[in-house]
Amino acid sequence: MPSTIQDLCLAISQNTSDDAFSPALSAPQWELVGTYMQAFELAAGQVLIDQDAHDRTLFFLESGALGVHRINSRDKLQMVILNPGAVVGEGAFFSRRPRSASVSATGACRLWRLTPTRFSEMANRQPALALEFTLALGAVLAKRLALRPRRIAVT
Repeated sequence: MPSTIQDLCLAISQNTSDDAFSPALSAPQWELVGTYMQAFELAAGQVLIDQDAHDRTLFFLESGALGVHRINSRDKLQMVILNPGAVVGEGAFFSRRPRSASVSATGACRLWRLTPTRFSEMANRQPALALEFTLALGAVLAKRLALRPRRIAVT
């Protein structure tokens, strides 16, 4: 049976990480948001985001885990793992800059994508939902930047 946006909503509600994405949306509001998103799957080891890529798509992890890694200026690998309910891609979404890290599936994953074009459509048609979504994304970004080990996850 294919998952629904409510499966993602459940994963988000169960995410207890310090940088959790937690918009204040009702189930019907999530259904509406879901019409702007697309579900897809990644196999273990498959790359979701390449460091330095020019893309502003947001990704929401329903199941599985993602490894976020980057090579810093001293050629040292830094890594963090994101679990179900996490969002990734908020850094480039807000900054319009290249991706700051690479992201790949550590095992089979189910994700939802929200492209900048679809977000703009949501903002035009459902501005209150888009605002709540944006505020929640901004909170994730602020939390990740404040938590040194989680800064890597700002992609």
